[in-house]
Amino acid sequence: MAVLALLCASLPLAAQNPGSAAAPRVRRPGGGAGLDYEAYDPATLARGKATFTAKCGFCHGSNARGGESGPDLLRSELVRDDDDGNLIGQVVRNGRPAGGMPKFEISETDLADIVAFLHEGVRAEAERGTYKVLNIVTGDPKAGEAYFNGAGKCSTCHSVTGDLRGIGAKYDPVALQGKLLMPAGGRTGQRRANAPVTVTVTLPSGKSFEGIMERIDDFNVALTDANGDYHSFSRNGAIPKVVLHDPLKQHYDMLSKYTDAEIHNLTAYLVTLK
Repeated sequence: MAVLALLCASLPLAAQNPGSAAAPRVRRPGGGAGLDYEAYDPATLARGKATFTAKCGFCHGSNARGGESGPDLLRSELVRDDDDGNLIGQVVRNGRPAGGMPKFEISETDLADIVAFLHEGVRAEAERGTYKVLNIVTGDPKAGEAYFNGAGKCSTCHSVTGDLRGIGAKYDPVALQGKLLMPAGGRTGQRRANAPVTVTVTLPSGKSFEGIMERIDDFNVALTDANGDYHSFSRNGAIPKVVLHDPLKQHYDMLSKYTDAEIHNLTAYLVTLK
């Protein structure tokens, strides 16, 4: 996302990516991501999406529109004002401890790919009025059913005659695929309402507190218990003991494992559940 100022402040990020030339500029209608949009090749965007999903998707969502606890990056002024990673990279390299975001060690190549993915997202957001959603039901429903009951292990938690009954009639295919990838919704408020992360904090004395997690980082953890009381604790290594309970952990873990074919096959199968 950004060039390290102390090492190579004068070089554009794209120039540091071995084997890649600077992406051509496409004149934009206005707003964000430098003076112009850059036209990135599909391979770069695919790598950027995969890397972003694996490293950042849990907090910011797989499409960067907000997730577990991170904001919508496509609406971020920092992302929109970024030029070749000069702003984004500072945040990635240094983190934002006050906001609960750790710093990341990441290669220049991966950083450049993530920048491309985010800039392309800003471009698509700005031009969303001209975007037409085509038919996304292109997968094989039989293969999707096999994945649901087999390798995907979806049936260990979900039932087509229970919680998923009639889901194909309840949502259109685009919304249904969104539910598949981000079941709690893309906003922090939706996540809290639909499937909140809970936490158990056990003090050295043995006394424990449990409730909805409000905040956690290397130095503090906070929760709201069943009575509505707010509790905050300082952390020093493994003291106090902190155990998170995330009902959607398996879904978020799968974001970095799904193939495009598996996503489309699952969507095609879920659409048939009328």
